Amino acid sequence: MRVFAYRTVLAGGVFALALALSSQDGEANQQRHARTQSIPQATSISITGQTLTPYGWADFCNRYEAECPANVLPAEDLELTPRLWSAIRRVNLLVNATIKPRSDTDHWNVLDRWDLPADGYGDCEDYVLLKRKLLMAEGLPRQALLVTIVKDENGEGHAILTVKTDRGDFILDNMNDDVKPWARLPYRFVKRQSQTDPNVWEQLGEPTSAPLIVSR
Repeated sequence: MRVFAYRTVLAGGVFALALALSSQDGEANQQRHARTQSIPQATSISITGQTLTPYGWADFCNRYEAECPANVLPAEDLELTPRLWSAIRRVNLLVNATIKPRSDTDHWNVLDRWDLPADGYGDCEDYVLLKRKLLMAEGLPRQALLVTIVKDENGEGHAILTVKTDRGDFILDNMNDDVKPWARLPYRFVKRQSQTDPNVWEQLGEPTSAPLIVSR
């Protein structure tokens, strides 16, 4: 019943009910999670310069201007309290459980299209965009929620969400229900959004060729 209501809301372009369900699922256990779930320590990913904006993001912004504000803001790392840690984990689980995987070829008949999964289907970047939207709606600053491109174990393109915090960089991934420090994932980090401007992208680590598409 909840999944049906959630998809109905997405199709209408309204995320209020999704947020309500997310909060409802977490509030009953929030205090217990705060006591029993310790927040891990991470490190920060090294930024080595500016790089090209992925076509998928630019195309997404042409269709969803409100998701891609042009104003520049000061960089801001999230103060990772137990409450916010619980909210991040909850949103990751909610989206992973609700959205069903479907490739862009099957979904849109194109190789790569970034979109909000309004019909309940999507691939990696669609999970990321929804998680980013829901977390911002819960009050997390956009400067701490960065769409990130990596290469997976097979060298294929994959999108994840980096959360910048005062305890390091953590990753929300549709391939994993656990929110993990970035260095614990088997990925080659390639590029991500700038903290100050989501339409500027930065290179991560040593230079490497960017994947042409992200589709996991």
